[in-house]
Amino acid sequence: MELISKALFWVANSLLIPDIILLLFLFGRGLLLVGGFYNQFMTKRKNDKLLNSRIKDLTPHLLDELKQNLPSRDNSLFIQYLRDLLASSSGEAYSDFLISNFENDAEKDISLSKLLAKMGPVLGLIGTLIAMSPALVGLSTGDIAGMAYNMQVVFATTVVGLVVSAIGLVTLQFKQRWYAKDVNQLDYVSQIINSQQNGQ
Repeated sequence: MELISKALFWVANSLLIPDIILLLFLFGRGLLLVGGFYNQFMTKRKNDKLLNSRIKDLTPHLLDELKQNLPSRDNSLFIQYLRDLLASSSGEAYSDFLISNFENDAEKDISLSKLLAKMGPVLGLIGTLIAMSPALVGLSTGDIAGMAYNMQVVFATTVVGLVVSAIGLVTLQFKQRWYAKDVNQLDYVSQIINSQQNGQ
């Protein structure tokens, strides 16, 4: 039994370094995500100001005007698919195909936020529990310096894991709302286009 316990203890301790490396990697990815998220947020605000009222008041006669008012380049996923939707004349099936593809691409975009939100606390907790064991051993043997070092690792892994998770959760909430609204707008534009084609 003692041999099994020692093997389990050795395996658990050997996971601390990979856990810290993964946490640092995810923290770096989180910082990059924050930069990309800010850029996406500013682009979204600009596009909404330009297009929201036009899409809300859209009629079949105003489709050409909407097409002309699109930004000169595809500065977001929504603009790219809206341009394709307005340029297509293949009917309802192709519109549904485009919207499904948009949903897939949106899901791909939010996958990193989901990963950070889920893995941050898990890796933080793993690091906390692994480092807690030698800290308790140091306490029982009177090695205060060793215990203090291990407690630093305990708190550091917890904090970094929670920060990573917070980045993931905040960006996930915003992006899910954005893409839900974008899907509704694409679906509405698709219905206007199809009503125009059916009326011809």
